[in-house]
Amino acid sequence: MEVSAEDDNKLRNFIVGDVPTLYYIPDFITQTQQDLLLNNIYQAPAFKWKSLKNRRLQNWGGVVHEKGLLPQNLPPWLINIIQKIFDESRLFPSAINHVLINEYLPNQGIMPHQDGPAYFPVVAIVSLGSPVVMDFSPHLSLTVSTNQSGNGMEDELSCTGAPDGNLQKDYNPFSVLLMPRSLLIFKDKAYSEYMHGIKDCPVQRCDRVVNVGEFLKYRGADQITGSKDLYEGTDVDLNSINRTTNRISLTCRVVPKVNRKLFKF
Repeated sequence: MEVSAEDDNKLRNFIVGDVPTLYYIPDFITQTQQDLLLNNIYQAPAFKWKSLKNRRLQNWGGVVHEKGLLPQNLPPWLINIIQKIFDESRLFPSAINHVLINEYLPNQGIMPHQDGPAYFPVVAIVSLGSPVVMDFSPHLSLTVSTNQSGNGMEDELSCTGAPDGNLQKDYNPFSVLLMPRSLLIFKDKAYSEYMHGIKDCPVQRCDRVVNVGEFLKYRGADQITGSKDLYEGTDVDLNSINRTTNRISLTCRVVPKVNRKLFKF
């Protein structure tokens, strides 16, 4: 799908940080829409939940296999949100056909990873519930190992080589504060040349967040400017967030290759 100049300019307003292919859109959905999504997620049948080591998830849209997607129909409550993402971003080549819903407890995260090759290289993440800090780190030399616990839907990657001094100057780690009801989209360089992950801790530092405005809103202007006396003698870290409730994320992607006969012999 071609992106018009008008649409491109709209997206440019939401670029955060120095990587020009990462977009953060606050208040992408309303509080009412968030409540409806959470209600539907938690009303899903128990068999839809798959428990992993550090989180649990729901898989919607079908089974992702190395030979393609064995599709399943998406429920109407998910179609509404992915249609909104598709229409307003205009970055996907076709309708979003796969959604992973992850639930993170306040002390849970996900190791740095890169999304697998089965997907078109654009990902949209809707955040619900608790705020969280997502870290992006450049990868220079990678070892790929299939994450079996995630049904092979992601490739976990780890840096194996010593970083090159010249390249390191152009690839700096950074973080994004994901507030509830926000949308994060990344593609191209941010997708293919960085890993992304979330630390396993209930208190997360915000020193490297590129969307500082969101952190200021989270902390509150009175707590950031001139109210140090409120925190004298306390352990409050003004450069961090506290995850006190669960976070739900909707990771929305396109699997270009759909194979309805994948498992038929």
